[in-house]
Amino acid sequence: MQSQDVAPRPAASSGAVVDVEQAEAALVEHYPRLVRLAYLVLPPSLGRNRRVLTAHALTQRALPRGRASGDASVIPAQQSGGGRDGDPGYAFVRLRVVRTALEAGLPLKRRAWPKRSQLPPLLPHVWGLRLFPRSGGAEELALDQRLSALSGPARAAYVLRGLEKLSDANLRRMLAAAGVADPAAALKEAAGIEPRDALLGSPEFDPCSLHARPTDLMRRRQHMKAALAATAAVAVCGALLGLPGDGWGPDGAAAPSYAQNPAAEAALDPARLERVAAAAWESSARTDFSVWPARGDLVDDTALLRRALAVWARPGESVQVSATPGTPSGAPPGPPQLLYAGEVDQARVVLLYDGLRVARYAEPRDGTGGAALDFARVDGASGAEASAVVLGRADGNVRYLTAPWVKRAAERDLLKPSTGAMDLTLSADGATSPLAGPPRTGACTSWNVLQIKDGSGTHLLTDLGELTPAHLTSGRPAAPREVSGAQDLRGWAPFACSLASVRSGGVRSVNAWQYARQPLPDASGSAEWVCTRADTWRGGGTRVLAQFRTSGGTYGAVAAKAENSPACGSRDPHVLAGVLWKSGAGAWYLLAAGSKDTASVDATGGVRGSAEGSQLAVRTKQGAQAELKGTLEDGRGISGLR
Repeated sequence: MQSQDVAPRPAASSGAVVDVEQAEAALVEHYPRLVRLAYLVLPPSLGRNRRVLTAHALTQRALPRGRASGDASVIPAQQSGGGRDGDPGYAFVRLRVVRTALEAGLPLKRRAWPKRSQLPPLLPHVWGLRLFPRSGGAEELALDQRLSALSGPARAAYVLRGLEKLSDANLRRMLAAAGVADPAAALKEAAGIEPRDALLGSPEFDPCSLHARPTDLMRRRQHMKAALAATAAVAVCGALLGLPGDGWGPDGAAAPSYAQNPAAEAALDPARLERVAAAAWESSARTDFSVWPARGDLVDDTALLRRALAVWARPGESVQVSATPGTPSGAPPGPPQLLYAGEVDQARVVLLYDGLRVARYAEPRDGTGGAALDFARVDGASGAEASAVVLGRADGNVRYLTAPWVKRAAERDLLKPSTGAMDLTLSADGATSPLAGPPRTGACTSWNVLQIKDGSGTHLLTDLGELTPAHLTSGRPAAPREVSGAQDLRGWAPFACSLASVRSGGVRSVNAWQYARQPLPDASGSAEWVCTRADTWRGGGTRVLAQFRTSGGTYGAVAAKAENSPACGSRDPHVLAGVLWKSGAGAWYLLAAGSKDTASVDATGGVRGSAEGSQLAVRTKQGAQAELKGTLEDGRGISGLR
């Protein structure tokens, strides 16, 4: 039986013949590209590990079985050019890869034998490891989600158009040759997604550059012991495999497990979840996740909580797992704390906390297919940093669960400080009404943030594509303050769009500090120097930007940046940066500025000059390059950010 989307293969007509050697040479030469093509066409519902292995298996099986193949006659390859596009061997194996990847996405039929491509591959296979490509940013994730919503033929059309640069005519012929019943409909559906050809080449979609993580270690240990045990022990293991559903059997989207470790079982027992009383935070000296009460209309749904705990311990191949950088994604060490369980938009959501991490489990209302598991590291969080967690995202909007001490919530556009804040509704459970998230693509014309008010004051939090929002502050690194006053809001506005550069980086807080104001040559007014420092939950991976903005300028320009640098931080509150600038009179200058305790600044290399104090302006020419060195008032040297 055939699917409506994939038709029977057309009969081969007479034409060029591709022999095994020619096809093998093309496959070996273009193997990474072909595997990427198969990975992108395969349905994301297979899970990243199985998609990787299936993509390699389908590509390796793309060679003709005999000495030659007549399929070349229906391949819409460009036979006139050189290189890949003019190679009939490449066109042949590419068609085989696309055809089998489309077949792999067909649902199994009761009255028909499954095709080989629909079954899990026997080879390649890696024991004891789950393999998946490196994680990309928010744009790659958004593209993957959009591709998953397409039908298989439309996904193939989009990928072939973006990766292979095939014309629509060649696409229609190739899809028809691959067995697609209605190529024109597939092209029309694919055209509904904005072309993002560069993202298709991202490491997110490279199944040849992989991360490896262990599978269920306890289950592997059990299997190894069973292999060395006597016949009686093997019989006992067989009995364990047949345990009924109240043991560690498959549970929703969780992978099966048969380990009988009492401590591990206790961590997965919904009855042992830690639940904090609703008023516990009022008498506590702490304001962190440990005093959040269990909230939501599904906190007593034992089946949902059991699925969430089971998926946390052993996520199945269909589960989309994400974690902020530096966050372990293993099972909880003991029974975690329940923060929330309820319905959010079209999903059931569970939030759990184990002292180090917040975990978010989400599944569709109508089943467990497409479940997701997200982790965020939150060790040491308190106050504003423990005041909100993302409940869900939909249609560019974000919905948060706020801490019990949050009194009010509002939405504010950081780019427009004078427009004020728009109040958000807080439910009885502390969930906000949806607010527009920051832009992920296109021009940055707004940057919406969450403004909360509690007993200690007003705080700003921004969504950077992760489970916990980043805390925004302002002022000197040694004593940052909340962005609540009009001056601090105006100070952040020109630099709000630079927050996109630290998206998906595990950012804990971002501080903006105006460390210098410099008069400009040729009576061109003045400029401000602002240092923005993004600190992460893991400590490393900090990102420092020195930004330059002339008076009247709308946005700041990045003059220098550094990663894993102590500059502009509480441990080393010093910074020095420079920029080439053209005055209104048409003259070029090297401008440099350091923090107030900078005693002198020197420029060497393509531009030479020096100045006493924290600022330097030297006449130069366009494209000149210079090295900056400074001396602090205590005699210590400082280098310019690059």
